[in-house]
Amino acid sequence: MQAFAYFELIPFVDSVISLAAAFILGGAIGLERQFRLRTAGLRTNVLVAVGAALFVDTAMRFHQIHGGSPGTLQVLAYIVSGVGFLGAGVIMREQGNVRGINTAATLWGSAAVGCAAGADLLPEAILGTVFVLAANTLLRPAVDRINRRPLHPDEVEVTYSIHIITAEAHCETILSALEKALNTANLPFRDTEVTPFGEQKAEIETHLLPVSIQGPELDALLKEIKTLPGAQQVFWRASTTV
Repeated sequence: MQAFAYFELIPFVDSVISLAAAFILGGAIGLERQFRLRTAGLRTNVLVAVGAALFVDTAMRFHQIHGGSPGTLQVLAYIVSGVGFLGAGVIMREQGNVRGINTAATLWGSAAVGCAAGADLLPEAILGTVFVLAANTLLRPAVDRINRRPLHPDEVEVTYSIHIITAEAHCETILSALEKALNTANLPFRDTEVTPFGEQKAEIETHLLPVSIQGPELDALLKEIKTLPGAQQVFWRASTTV
């Protein structure tokens, strides 16, 4: 039977130790994620770590039996890029905020721990686990403290959106006037959306690109729009990002 043609007890025990180490260490990373109710929790991190360990262990074993090119390094390279795609799958964008980047980075760390375990580098795998856990736990108070600190006005980037409620019959006229006013004021805008708003009404929403402008300037710009026929509500909103 070819399935057992290359079976050797010592290499097999070595594989068991490598996979068990990946399972335990990946589980340690996953537990911290699971307690925080993250997208990729206990099972995901264990699977990533064990899978990476098995790929590396198989490549090393294959090289010992059949020789050939340094396949282990190639497998490591593919794991690094492959886990990147996996991490992209847990990154979400909700209402302008990006979530899941830390979870994706944790998966990348789990893969690295698994690779080290699969390559029989158990001290390095344990050390990697300690640092990944430290990044997710010990650094959290520092991050929270930084996020709560008062911001200097120069550190804040303000983005504006303009909203106009108008009668559908006057929508094209007001939209043209708004674009003309923005171009005259040299205010670049990203996109403009027109959506229904009640009966025979529409909402025009225009998002400005980050620029240096103050609220009073926007008020002055929109003052002319408010005088146009059909313009029922004209206002702007601001959001800040660091």
